[in-house]
Amino acid sequence: MDPVLDAFAAIPREGFLPPVERGYAGFDEPLPIGHGQTNSQPRTVADMLHLLQVAPGHKVLDVGSGSGWTTALLAHLTGPEGSVVGVELEPSLVRFGRRNLAATDQPWARIEKAKPGVLGWPRQAAYDRILVSAEAEALPSELMDQLAAPGRMVIPVAGRMTLAERSATGETRLSTHGWYRFVPLR
Repeated sequence: MDPVLDAFAAIPREGFLPPVERGYAGFDEPLPIGHGQTNSQPRTVADMLHLLQVAPGHKVLDVGSGSGWTTALLAHLTGPEGSVVGVELEPSLVRFGRRNLAATDQPWARIEKAKPGVLGWPRQAAYDRILVSAEAEALPSELMDQLAAPGRMVIPVAGRMTLAERSATGETRLSTHGWYRFVPLR
């Protein structure tokens, strides 16, 4: 049993795409959702979620929630005993993502409007897991500060998918897992 594949089956991608793109939901490629942003390629999302290793009951931060698909997938993985907060800068995508997420009936997840100049959602840190769906030039200390010990963060850094693992004693280990393209983290 693969919890990530179960989440994909339970949370179909087409419910998180603009109507004109829904016919392409089964394609393994990024699809535009407006404002220069995309709904990420399903294989990439699956790779990131496998690295993140979300378990029931986890408290999760989803940075760059876009259409809300990753927020909904994460909510499925945490279950109602967990919690997920997605953050998104673009106001119209916040509204779009909230509508899409609401349709999944997972009230333990929500999407918030990100504050310009503030990465993540520090007011509710620390998070067991952090997923970042935008590319940073370097590992952002602001997000590392929001990661629990133990905790895991998956983030594209300078083109490489990076896993940051924090041990229970606070030590951090970084590993990279292939090359990916994302919109820039801002």
